[in-house]
Amino acid sequence: MAHSSDSRTPGFWPLVIVFALFVLFMYGPMFVIFVLSFQGPEGGLTFPLRGMSLHWFRQLAEGLGTVDIGAAFLRSLMLGGIVMLLTVLLSVLAGLAFRKKLGGGNALFYVTVASLIMPSIIVSLGIGLQFRLLDGGLKWLLEAVGATSTLEEYGTALGLFTSALGAHLTWTLPFGLLIMFAVFNRFNPAYEEAARDLGATPWQTFRHVVLPLIGPSVVGIGMFGFTLSWDEIARTSQAIGDVNTLPLELQGLTATVTTPAIYALGTVTTVVSFAVIGVTVGVAMLLKKR
Repeated sequence: MAHSSDSRTPGFWPLVIVFALFVLFMYGPMFVIFVLSFQGPEGGLTFPLRGMSLHWFRQLAEGLGTVDIGAAFLRSLMLGGIVMLLTVLLSVLAGLAFRKKLGGGNALFYVTVASLIMPSIIVSLGIGLQFRLLDGGLKWLLEAVGATSTLEEYGTALGLFTSALGAHLTWTLPFGLLIMFAVFNRFNPAYEEAARDLGATPWQTFRHVVLPLIGPSVVGIGMFGFTLSWDEIARTSQAIGDVNTLPLELQGLTATVTTPAIYALGTVTTVVSFAVIGVTVGVAMLLKKR
């Protein structure tokens, strides 16, 4: 039965106003950037709008100076996809492992989650330093064995799918682990016992019983993995080597690009994020319904 407006407490409308202001504070800047990105050729970085067009999106597609936005976009997309897959895989495996008493499990858990409270730039610096030390060791080894041709061609182990991948996993894995631990803490093992009683193998039990039940949560972990990687800057900055992801290019462009093209780029990246969230929610609802 619906409540009438008379039954609302005196604090209802003040709370509504506070919530509305919070939503405006959270999404207002994004909406402003979205609107300003559709300005005409004479548009600037502030209001009022000067026409409406897709001019700045076309300019973005043509390139912004020496910056290859398309290549940076693909690098971020590929890195985000791999981070998503590894986050899901490692989180599910860790969740299954931690269901039983694991020697040293508490220490391993705290070490993993500790990366959440470490300053991101420190994590990035540490990973970058680690790989530079690795470079020094490899070069010394190549020189010691006389592999001069390999030594001349060797650059650095820092890269998109080495150091940058590791840096992103230090950010995404703790979230995945925490979600899986929460899921398995309320998981009823009676379903697995029933499957085993009916003759199912451990793999069949996992595939046909456990995985469908935890499926929506696994999809959510995948969304976290991709979106957290997609817009990561601090942990990437010192650990990626001589290439840039899209967020790093965007950060660099804010100091040089003074046209709404920078807003168009922000709109594109935001649309990608919302598209991933929308697909994730749709898949999770479908799995839950099934």
